[in-house]
Amino acid sequence: MSKLISRLISLLIITCLASISQAAVNAETDKSILRNLLQQAVNDQTSFEDQFHAQVWLLDMSNRLKAYITDNKFRITLLKSIHFEANRTSLPAELMLAVIEVESNFDEYAISVSGARGLMQIMPFWLNEIELPDKNLFNVQTNLRMGSTILKHYIDLEKGDLTKALARYNGSRGRAIYPNKVFKALNKHWFRQ
Repeated sequence: MSKLISRLISLLIITCLASISQAAVNAETDKSILRNLLQQAVNDQTSFEDQFHAQVWLLDMSNRLKAYITDNKFRITLLKSIHFEANRTSLPAELMLAVIEVESNFDEYAISVSGARGLMQIMPFWLNEIELPDKNLFNVQTNLRMGSTILKHYIDLEKGDLTKALARYNGSRGRAIYPNKVFKALNKHWFRQ
């Protein structure tokens, strides 16, 4: 009987180790895919498709963003950059605004307790991953480019499930607290009504 128990325990240990190894391989594959997407994003230079739509959107969102950013010039520049990056990654610009509101409250110099930086709270290790260690995550364009690319990757990875994708973005996979904060901000401030 003890030989049988010993064999079962050995089999259980081997099964657990194999499962852990496969999870590590999957995590490394996801990281590799995201690293490649970020490298492509750094070089992407697309622009707005519809200038009239962009102007209408800028006016509407500028009025909404006044509560957070009083400087007119910076507010419009930021909105143009958000619209640009959202368009580039096929994300709703309003979703990016909601994420930024929750992540940094529109503070371009925000630093989290875990070291995430800027408007979209990007972890600095990503700069090393894409071999651009000299880039500045407090630079609005760099931060938005990386943040939108990461968010889009997670949405694709989760097959469009925004709750799961937002939890991944925040590092709280499996929990709904962060996604619910983003949905609340989205519905309260950024969706067109």
